[in-house]
Amino acid sequence: MEDFLTEEWSILPSNQNSLGALPARFRRERVLIVGCGDVGQRTLPLLRGRVRVMALTSSPAKQDALRDAGVTPLLGNLDQPRTLGRLSGLATRVLHLAPPPGEGMVHGALAANQDRRTRSLARALQRRTLPSVLVYASTSGVYGDCGGDFVSETRATKAVTARASKRIDAENTVRQFGRATLRRASILRIPGIYAPDRPDGTPRARLLQGMPVLDAADDVFTNHIHADDLARACIAALWRGKPQRVFNINDDTDLRMGDYFDLAADLYGLPRPPRVPRAMAAQQMSALRLSFMSESRRLDNHRMKQELRLRLRYPTVREGLVSASRSA
Repeated sequence: MEDFLTEEWSILPSNQNSLGALPARFRRERVLIVGCGDVGQRTLPLLRGRVRVMALTSSPAKQDALRDAGVTPLLGNLDQPRTLGRLSGLATRVLHLAPPPGEGMVHGALAANQDRRTRSLARALQRRTLPSVLVYASTSGVYGDCGGDFVSETRATKAVTARASKRIDAENTVRQFGRATLRRASILRIPGIYAPDRPDGTPRARLLQGMPVLDAADDVFTNHIHADDLARACIAALWRGKPQRVFNINDDTDLRMGDYFDLAADLYGLPRPPRVPRAMAAQQMSALRLSFMSESRRLDNHRMKQELRLRLRYPTVREGLVSASRSA
């Protein structure tokens, strides 16, 4: 990890580099992580010792674990806006990783397409001294089905699911926050996240279950990012993202979903999954899983590489899955 910090992250505040102690204004950087789950935890080694890190948690039981990780826990619940008063004025930079509320947590057609959590967070952050940067982790699902086209960040969103509609609402809230407050707001559009040490982070379990994939004629292009590279992208956006800018955060893989599972099966020494036509898949799979097989796109990551200057540790899923197979 040290070579990564030395080569790429001299921009982060540090009192232990060859330049000596930095000015006090850099030492006062305070990063708030909202939604400190798997990806949030992966950002901690990149931040620890360079900035003060705080994390919002709705669970008192998680406070000790956060403290042990060098994080200051802040009790609050995005579904209960009155508990968010402490967030105002604390952080200079905010990393928002919390997903929208799930189905059944809101009522009414309009509310079903809203991310009340992001709206509550934005209101809380505006009550006192504002953070200079807000980075939001969205999803590439906001593009909808693109027929296998290459997709840049300038493409119009076309959500076809409630979860993607909520993400668009959250993106709009983040943009409005940035424009209204003249602060820098960045949006990361993220595809499938994988990693061997992430819950359900590799295709192994699905391959062992013998779950089918689509025939080549019906198959869709899919996109991926290793969880460690995603964490690094989040840090890059906190310091290098341009105002009101969207970034596709994905690796260089150009594979259809079935080919991805075939590749994983070969690396793990497991049988390749059976191929079925879409009509048969609709009878065998949940609506959620089938929805991921109904959208085909290839994300363009040039902006991530050029503007965030991110060098991927795992440029394709082959490198990441090889690492996973060795650790299994």
